[in-house]
Amino acid sequence: MKKRLSIFLTFAVSLVLLSGCSLPGLSTSSDKDTIAITGGITSEAQILGSLVAGMVEHYTDKEATVINNLATTTINHQAMMNKDASISAARYTGTDLTTTLGLAPEKEPDKAFAKVKDEFEKRYKQTWFNSYGFDNTYVFLVRKDTAEEYNLKKVSDLKDVADQLVAGVDTAWITREGDGYDGFKETYGFEFESILPMQIGLVYDAVDAGKMDIVLGYSTDGRIASYDLVMLEDDLKFFPPYDAAPVVDDQLLKDTPGLSEAMKKLEGTIDTEKMQELNYEADNNLVEPSVVAERFLKDNNYFEGE
Repeated sequence: MKKRLSIFLTFAVSLVLLSGCSLPGLSTSSDKDTIAITGGITSEAQILGSLVAGMVEHYTDKEATVINNLATTTINHQAMMNKDASISAARYTGTDLTTTLGLAPEKEPDKAFAKVKDEFEKRYKQTWFNSYGFDNTYVFLVRKDTAEEYNLKKVSDLKDVADQLVAGVDTAWITREGDGYDGFKETYGFEFESILPMQIGLVYDAVDAGKMDIVLGYSTDGRIASYDLVMLEDDLKFFPPYDAAPVVDDQLLKDTPGLSEAMKKLEGTIDTEKMQELNYEADNNLVEPSVVAERFLKDNNYFEGE
């Protein structure tokens, strides 16, 4: 990269943003030469944050800062609204549709994208770029021994045994409208013996260690392969599409020559299998997400000529 990428890992960021306060020193309004980008708590969000930062620094005259440890979509969105960040690198159509916008879930991917793109422009003056190329949907995961014991292949197979299973799920999913736990129970007609809220990054270790019988993870997570977990098919198509894309403040696009073109170069460059590979590098091989991102960009020559 032509400039040094700065990564901020701030434990207290979430509390500050939820309180509605800005983060001192991170607002793009206070440093016109630095673009602040939100990442997240997952390896995927941090990889995408660094990918965007790398493209920003390669194709514009700006520096880039990645703010990680933002635990939820709501906190990512608040960082954008507070002007603590001007780019959100890892946003997902299905999540923002129901959580940020408060709209009903949409099962058709193109319609879901069109809705979030249109509403974000109207409400927030923010631009959704086209997807990186993968859909990171929720997926229920069990160990192989659990799948064999209960003959589990799809989510509907859980109906007769769910009341015997302890589930670990993303904290935000339990109370989320539309595509959260209440909607799930209504669609599938059962609930688990108990359901425990966890940080999404911890669910894989928990089920592998036998502390949970079943967990809700992400379809692109590299730890699915690391722990040889079984993915259960969402046979009733409950979960809406979660196409991953970056979101950029409109004013930043106007003020930064080359930024829009740089963001467009990332469209359709990462399919589900490639995202699993990148996540595997971080989660299984313990390579820093920023390093995974830099290697990917260099291997692809920053998509020059695309």
